[in-house]
Amino acid sequence: MTDHTTPLSARVTAPAQLPVPEHAEVALWRPATSDDIDAIWELEKAIGRADHPNYVLERDQIAEIFDFSFVDPATDTLVALDADGHVVADGLVVLQPGQETLVKANLSGGVLPALRGRGIGRELLGWQVARAHQQLATSGKMLPGWISTFSDERAPQNGRLYARFGLACTRYFLTLDRLLADPIREVTVGAGIRVAGYTPELSAAVHAARDAAFMDHWSSQPIPDESWNAYVTGPSFTNDLSFVAFATEPDGSEHVVGFVMSSVNEDDWAAAGYRSSYIGLVGVLSGWRGRHIAQALLAAQLAASRAAGHERATLDVDSASPTGALDLYTGMGFFATNRELAYVLEF
Repeated sequence: MTDHTTPLSARVTAPAQLPVPEHAEVALWRPATSDDIDAIWELEKAIGRADHPNYVLERDQIAEIFDFSFVDPATDTLVALDADGHVVADGLVVLQPGQETLVKANLSGGVLPALRGRGIGRELLGWQVARAHQQLATSGKMLPGWISTFSDERAPQNGRLYARFGLACTRYFLTLDRLLADPIREVTVGAGIRVAGYTPELSAAVHAARDAAFMDHWSSQPIPDESWNAYVTGPSFTNDLSFVAFATEPDGSEHVVGFVMSSVNEDDWAAAGYRSSYIGLVGVLSGWRGRHIAQALLAAQLAASRAAGHERATLDVDSASPTGALDLYTGMGFFATNRELAYVLEF
C-alpha cells in the first residue's frame, strides 16, 4: 500500500530535465502555442474519427487551455511537426487544481492515426509521464498522487502503451444512450422540492452543489472557478437543456439540492448518425438522495431534448459509482453503448 503519511514531493522522483523526444518522422518537437489551436483541433478530429467516431473534441476545449492560469503551455504542452510543418502529435499534462483528497496530473493528446505504430506515441508519452512526475513532485501535500488518463475501449493500442509506462486500468466508465422516441415516465418529487430551468444567475450555487455532490465520486475534486465558468459559458453548453432542483427551507428560502447540466455539439451528429444532447453532470446532494430528484431532473432534460428535435441523450457514468447511478440511469431507459477506461499510476 502506498504511504500517504509523507509529502508527495518525497514520494515522487522527478527528472531535473525532461527527455527530448526523437523520431525520424518528426522534424520538430516544441511546446504548443495559441497559433496551433486549429492544427491541434484538426489532429484531434482525425484521432476521434479513428478512436471514438461518435464524439469529437471541440475547438473551444483546446483554446481554453491557453487561458487557464493553472496551465503553462511552455512547459505543459508538446507538439510534433513533420517536415512540412504539419502537427502530427500533441500532448498535454495538467496538474489538476482543487486538491482536497487527491493530487492528479492528467494526460491527454495523441498521434495522427496514419503515423501510429511507428514509435511516435511512445516518445510523446515518455515526455508526458516525465512532466507529470515533475508536477507531482512540486506538491508538499500528504495525499495520494496520480498520473491519470483515459482511453476509449475502441482504441486498445492506447491501453497497451499506457501499460508500458506503468499506468494500470483501474476503472470503467460506461457511455449510455437514451432513445428519445421511447416514453419518458413522469416523476413526482416530494413536497418542498421544485425543479426549474437553469439560468446563468444560478451558476455559483450550482457550482457549489456540484462540488459538494461529487466529493464521494471516484477521484473527483472541486472544479476551479475558471474551469467551471469556461464550461457554463462555452458554445456548446445549453441552458434550455439544463435543470436545477431546489428545496424550500422552513423560512421560505430555497437552496440548490440537485442539477442536470447539458450541452449540444452538432459536430458530433454526422459521425454518430443521430441528433443528440450530452448530459455532462447529474448530481444530488447526499442528504437529499433517494427522493427521486435525479429522476425528475433527467425526465425534464429528456423531454426538453426531445422537444428540441434530438433523437438521443447521452451521458457517461462510473460503472462502480457508490451512489447507484448506473441503476438510476438504466431505470430511466438508458443503455450502454461503449466504455472509457481510466488508467492510473499511483504514488
